[in-house]
Parts: sequence; C-alpha cells; structure tokens
Amino acid sequence: MNLDLSEEQKLLQRTVREFAESEVKPLARELDESGQFPRETFRKAADLGLTAVALPESEGGAGFDHVSYSIVIEEISRVCASTGVILSVQNSLYCDPIHRYGTSEQKAKFLGPFARGEKIGCYALTEPQAGSNAAALATKAVLKGGRYIVNGAKAWITNGAVADAALVYVNTDPAKGEKGITALVIERGTAGFKIGKEEKKLGIHATACAELSFADCEVPAANRIGNEGEGYKVALSTLDGGRIGIAAQAVGIAQGAFELALAYARERQAFGHPIADFQAIQFMLADMATEIDAARLLVRKAAWKQDTGARFTTEASIAKLFASELATRVTHKAMQIHGGNGYSREYAVERMYRDARITEIYEGTSEIQRLVIAAGVLKRY
Repeated sequence: MNLDLSEEQKLLQRTVREFAESEVKPLARELDESGQFPRETFRKAADLGLTAVALPESEGGAGFDHVSYSIVIEEISRVCASTGVILSVQNSLYCDPIHRYGTSEQKAKFLGPFARGEKIGCYALTEPQAGSNAAALATKAVLKGGRYIVNGAKAWITNGAVADAALVYVNTDPAKGEKGITALVIERGTAGFKIGKEEKKLGIHATACAELSFADCEVPAANRIGNEGEGYKVALSTLDGGRIGIAAQAVGIAQGAFELALAYARERQAFGHPIADFQAIQFMLADMATEIDAARLLVRKAAWKQDTGARFTTEASIAKLFASELATRVTHKAMQIHGGNGYSREYAVERMYRDARITEIYEGTSEIQRLVIAAGVLKRY
C-alpha cells in the first residue's frame, strides 16, 4: 500500500477543499439551525462528480477509486457533517449496491440519474424494532402477478424526506430468516409509499432523516435488486462500503474541530500568554493530531483494500470503530480548549461536538463493529 496520494488524488483533494470552503462552510451554521436539506449545494456537488465518486464514467460516475471517495467525504465533513453524510449515503448506500447488483436496465433507470446527481437516493434498512438486528425486518412483501405488495415502515432514513427513490429491504419469506430478505427500489410517488415525520436529532440536522411507510404499496418485480432472498447479502455488503464513508466523515469532523482548536489556542490569552503555550493544551493538541492521523490511515487502508477487490469487512469496521470514537474524543477536547465559548452556538465546535456523536451509532453501532472485528480476527488468526 502506497501512502502517498497520486497527483490526481491531490488535485481532487484541493478541488473539494476549495468547494467545501467556498460553498459548503458558509452555509453550515444556517443548515444546522434551519434543518433544511441543502439541495443547491447537492446540485453543485453533483456538478463536480461528488455524487458517485467511485463509480465508472460509463454509469454516470466520476471514475475515481475508493481512497478518493474517502478523501471527498472527509473534506466535506470537515466543514459540514450534514452535507458529508448526505453525499455518503448517495455514493455508498444507494448508488454502489445498484452498480454491483443491478441489471443494465436497472442501472439505466435507477443508477444513471442518481450517479449524476439529477436525483437523490436513500437506503431503507432500519425499522422501529430492527436496528442492529437487521435480519429481524417486519416490513413484508408478497409477490402477486409480477408485483410485490409491500407493507411496513422504516425509520431513521437519511435523505428519506427528499429522496426520489429508496433502496428498501423487505421480508419476502419470514420463515427463512435472513435468507428471506429481498431488496427493492421503490420510487417516490408510488401509491402506498408515504414520507413520515422528519426526526428531530441532536446533530446533523439537515439530512432530511425521516420515517417511510408502505401500505399495500405495489412495486414491479423488475425493481428487485439481485435475486429474491439475497437482500441481506446486498445490505451487509453495502454497509461495508458505507462504514468507510462514515469513518471518513468522522475523520473530517475531527480534523475540522482540531483546526479550530489549534487556531483558538494560538489566539486566546490567559495569564499573559496564548493558551497554546501551556503544556496542558499542548498535550491535548498532540493527542488530537496523533489520533486523527491514525484514524485517517485506517480509513485509507480500508478504502485501498476495497479497491483491490478483496473482502474488506474487517478493515471497514476497524476504521469505522476507531474513527467514530476518535471524533467524539477530539470534539470533546476541542470544546474544552475553547472553554465557555465552546459551549456557545456562536462557535462551530459546538456543532461539531453534536455532529460527531452519531458516527458511533449509524452504519452499525460501535458494539456491532466490535462483533464484526472479533469475528474477522477469530477467522484470520
């Protein structure tokens, strides 16, 4: 593994950072306060190819690798975690599984417009009673005359309130457990498909996170992604890539908070000196810098492993576990360095502190990551 970025990757990083600074950062506080989905920013990101970074150009993607994708999500999340996860869902959770499991006809209809950012997608796995236990889906689908009749509800769906289509995981044969789960694309406007309330959350306020419900919703069998009963495989393999995206988001949040804390420590005076002169502050900054570097390397290792075509489940979970818990620690210290000001919404570290917390929960909690890592370690050694 070469730790140096290629010239192409460096150019992408500079381009995305410039975009983040000029287009995303100025709106971050407003989005946090209003909770409005950033449609115009999403459109501009699409113009740069950020809605399908690692998909081939023939399918509407930008044609980069997954290391490049991790760079994109980190750079955007460094200034706005809401925008970062919106793009992560579009890339990892919606476009990627259709790229890998969809037919050519499905890709033309359900991938191309989404990869180009003309439409927005979401990933609907979680239910009110099925979070970590993803095999216990209560949303049912019965095949009748070439159509699936879907009944049930999904919860905590990022992009859900604005998505043009959802990749929905349903139970087509409850007796088979996880082998009875099937993946369907359900388009907005389909009779029986309703968008429920948007969630009021601690952080990442602008992500249009909503409930989805299905009441005798008729979905053509042609909308099935993969074979019937393969949905659990599609869901879990998709989460492997999604965890890299969330790990990159966590690194971005931590990097942004670190940079603000460093600048503040140089400016803030106490006892006649900048607080950066005091060893207590220096030690916090040293720990923050060290852990961010370690987390970034774990993310890029996992992304590199994905690019090789080898299985990367364990590496993705390691990166996600470490980076998400690191983001909580770094934003905590960044707030501490800011003192009372860090507790004020006038300072961005307060928002970053709230945004960081979710990275330990979605795309699999830290506890689930530890189970995944333990299973990989026991097989490997």
